[in-house]
Amino acid sequence: MKRQMICPRCRKDGVLRVWPQSPRELAAALIWIVPYHCVHCDHRFLGRRLSTGRLPTMDRREHLRIPVRLCLSFSGGKVRGEGIVMDLSLGGCIVKSETHVHVDDIFYLEIVIAEDELPVEVAAMVRSVSARGIAFKFLRKAQENKRLLAFIQSHSGSTSSVLSKAVESPSPADQDLQLPV
Repeated sequence: MKRQMICPRCRKDGVLRVWPQSPRELAAALIWIVPYHCVHCDHRFLGRRLSTGRLPTMDRREHLRIPVRLCLSFSGGKVRGEGIVMDLSLGGCIVKSETHVHVDDIFYLEIVIAEDELPVEVAAMVRSVSARGIAFKFLRKAQENKRLLAFIQSHSGSTSSVLSKAVESPSPADQDLQLPV
C-alpha cells in the first residue's frame, strides 16, 4: 500500500509533490528532501521523498482536481458556448465543448452545481485546448466564491462518489457534446 504524505499544519492527507521553486528547495532535493503543497490549507513544506524507486510524474497543479459532470455555459466577446465540466479545482476546470476558443481568451462561466439553485458565476481564461477539452483558469481564486468553494470542499473528501458520476455513460444529450479523441 502506498504511503500518504500528511500536511504538518492541518494534518490532512491532500498533499501533492510539487516542483522546487527556490534555491533552498533545489539544494534539499539533492538529499532526497522534496517540496510538497497541501491542497486543503495551501501550506508549502519540505519533506522526505516517500519512495526510492522510479520518480512519479511530477504534478504542476497547485489544487486537487475533482472529477465532476456539471453543465456549463460561457460567453466572452462574440463567442457563446455550452459544455460539460469534467473536472473542477480551486484554480480552474476542464470543459468538454465543441465551441471553438483560443488560448488566452477570457470568458464568463456559469456552472450549474445544483438544479434548484442559480449557476455559480466565475471569470476564467483559456489556458489550453486539446482533445481532452478546454482548460480554463479562474481569474480569481475559488476561495473568493463561497458557493464554489463549499461545493469543492464538500466533494474533495468524497471523490469516490463524484468519480462514479463522472464515469457513468453519457446521456444522449451529452453525447452531442463529446469531442473526438
